[in-house]
Amino acid sequence: MSDPFLDILGQRIRARRRELGFSQEGLAHEAGLDRSYVGRIERGEHNLTFVALIRLCRAMRCDVAALTVGLPTVPRS
Repeated sequence: MSDPFLDILGQRIRARRRELGFSQEGLAHEAGLDRSYVGRIERGEHNLTFVALIRLCRAMRCDVAALTVGLPTVPRS
């Protein structure tokens, strides 16, 4: 079962990567990450670390806030 926050973040990372014309492999190389790791992040299958998020944002020349702004609120149980 995937997490909706990870799904949204992955979609935003994929959209930004494509906007810049990066392949997954190219983005992974620029960020110092493995291509399969980037693929799992984009599919919302992996809960990435904050450090990995920062590396991706630096490689994509964007701020962490640009990828996380406006996430839906989820009621607390």
